[in-house]
Amino acid sequence: MTEPSFIPLPEYEEYPVEESVRRAQQFHQEVERRRTVRDYSDREISPEILESCLRAAGTAPSGANLQPWHFVVVRDPEVKKQIRLAAEEEEREFYEKRAPQEWLDALAPLGTDENKPFLERAPALIAVFAQRFGNTDDGKKIKHYYAVESVGLATGILITALHHAGLATLTHTPSPMKFLNEILKRPSTETPFLLLVVGYPESGTVVPNIQKKPLDEIATFV
Repeated sequence: MTEPSFIPLPEYEEYPVEESVRRAQQFHQEVERRRTVRDYSDREISPEILESCLRAAGTAPSGANLQPWHFVVVRDPEVKKQIRLAAEEEEREFYEKRAPQEWLDALAPLGTDENKPFLERAPALIAVFAQRFGNTDDGKKIKHYYAVESVGLATGILITALHHAGLATLTHTPSPMKFLNEILKRPSTETPFLLLVVGYPESGTVVPNIQKKPLDEIATFV
């Protein structure tokens, strides 16, 4: 068993209470503007933006620090088209055969259907994979614990980082998503977590008129 190794806490910065409150409120105001977008411009994204946001995602906490995630950035038009066709096939099956009426009723206010043109129109897709297993430095297979939870944390940071950089996103989860392994040539030990659509909103974009739950409905202080 490897002995633990520790270093001093790097670059931690504590703020005066007033400054901390200001920063917390400012951050809330920033993320409150984030909305899921379905209408994208074809304007390209600087690779440096995507790379920095992915590095931010890679700082997420993970079970035993095994970092069980892999992000595939898709910009090639032909690959995006393949993904759209495969996703729409699964979505048609969902909307026409598998989805219970209760779920369809819940989706109705959002105006969604099986057509996903944004998968081709947006300049980038990021396929997020959860790695169930990994390898140690000496090639030994190792199980990743809390892989889904860890990937969820990394994805949340990624979405927030992209928003902070001025980009819009959409989380797309056709079910099943195994077609992503085939199209993107990812191993069977990786499970597709979600497909993140990334880009700039098209001019005149509108979004559903929805509200978030107030604090007293999502949090309890004891």
